[in-house]
Amino acid sequence: MLVAGHGVEGDGHAGTTVQHRSRVARDPTQPNLRQVHLMAGELHDELNGAGFNVAPGDLGENITTRGLDLIGLSTGTRLHLGQNCIIEVTGLRNPCIQLDHFRPGLMAACLGRGADGQLIRKAGIMGIVERGGEVRPGDSITVQAPAIFRALDRV
Repeated sequence: MLVAGHGVEGDGHAGTTVQHRSRVARDPTQPNLRQVHLMAGELHDELNGAGFNVAPGDLGENITTRGLDLIGLSTGTRLHLGQNCIIEVTGLRNPCIQLDHFRPGLMAACLGRGADGQLIRKAGIMGIVERGGEVRPGDSITVQAPAIFRALDRV
């Protein structure tokens, strides 16, 4: 269940202000741009092919997608999920060392390098809940791109 302006009902990262420990320590009044974590199912396939044995939800993601280039989206993209829900994309998830506590080497496996040598963060994207409601397995996702493309950065 997505709650507008809050996040995923019952999730540890839900809230109107930051919930991530390091961000709370810096400034607990910052807006929470990390209410919902979306990850591509194709990353699970890649990680499982490398022997990591992960399933949807294992890496902290709230929503797993298929057939959608999440990290290629623009900041400000609106994702319409199912009948009612809208998530506004705020940025990239920066994989952290906690992934290695789940499976050693997993953090490095969630990072890559482009042809130009630039770091690629593959651990999904973050967003805020603009319109809440129930999200179910198999729900469609419609992408509404903003007028101007702005490459995602970590949030």
